[in-house]
Amino acid sequence: MIKRAPIIALIGSDGSGKTTTGSALLEWMRRDRPVAFCHLGKQTGSVGRLIARLPFVGKRADRRITQTTDKTRSSGRTKLLPALIMFLFSMRRVRRFRRMLKLHRQGLVVLTDRYPQIAIPSGLDGPAMTFSADNSRIVQALAILERGLYAWMASYEPDLVIRLNVDVATAAARKPDHNMKSLSRKIADVPRLSFGNAPILDLDSTEPFETMILKAEAAIADVLRHHDSVALESKSSC
Repeated sequence: MIKRAPIIALIGSDGSGKTTTGSALLEWMRRDRPVAFCHLGKQTGSVGRLIARLPFVGKRADRRITQTTDKTRSSGRTKLLPALIMFLFSMRRVRRFRRMLKLHRQGLVVLTDRYPQIAIPSGLDGPAMTFSADNSRIVQALAILERGLYAWMASYEPDLVIRLNVDVATAAARKPDHNMKSLSRKIADVPRLSFGNAPILDLDSTEPFETMILKAEAAIADVLRHHDSVALESKSSC
């Protein structure tokens, strides 16, 4: 049986350079093999920033959403409407993950922007809701279902996780339209993220871009060489 193609996950907060890094790595990886690129985020931040730009009510609505999110994260209590919205956004990630698996089963190497995790509940790329006995039964059921979906996604461990670390000042300069409190929390989450037994390459995204890319390419090349070696041995033994 031929070993499945590798999944390479690129993770980091907003402002860490994921988009630029991912584009460069994708171009390099596609020089000698087909590679699928999959964005596995919920993009709640993008929706929030669109709301904030609405005339008259945008900023107030954005503040209200941020306050509700912070309150939910600190207390674990979630009302039904916010819970339904959180669950719908999580289902958006599940749909993207299923599409990624379909491509992966076709034998494609996969490079992802973001990756679901369960190491930090309510953390970056983790379940939005936490279970609380103070919530209604419907909200409790949604929280349990969401956790189960994330556990299922996290069971597919990447073959390599490239973790982009950045300081708050640099990220804020790159993303001045982002909520600074939310951005700071995400930056603090990144070094704490784990993905089962997946190997992790930590990179400092404030160092020269060429240096960072070379480190990432070297780590990916090792994973691809190992896969190609195992695949060749499997074909030879048939």
